[in-house]
Amino acid sequence: MITSAGTPPWPLDCPIEDLKCAGLPAPSKVRFKLFTLDHRLIRGQLGYLGDNDRLRLVEALAALLGD
Repeated sequence: MITSAGTPPWPLDCPIEDLKCAGLPAPSKVRFKLFTLDHRLIRGQLGYLGDNDRLRLVEALAALLGD
């Protein structure tokens, strides 16, 4: 999930550095937290993760899954 950068830390939080590419208006981070969400609440795509942000995310996911 994506959350505000100001929220208390969670294991393996990945800050999003390229906010423009991601289409985000404020400092944010990706948080590995499993939950369900009704598809009707998804409003659409804002952007995408830049290459460096995506690489950090893949590395954190590998650490989470024990790669």
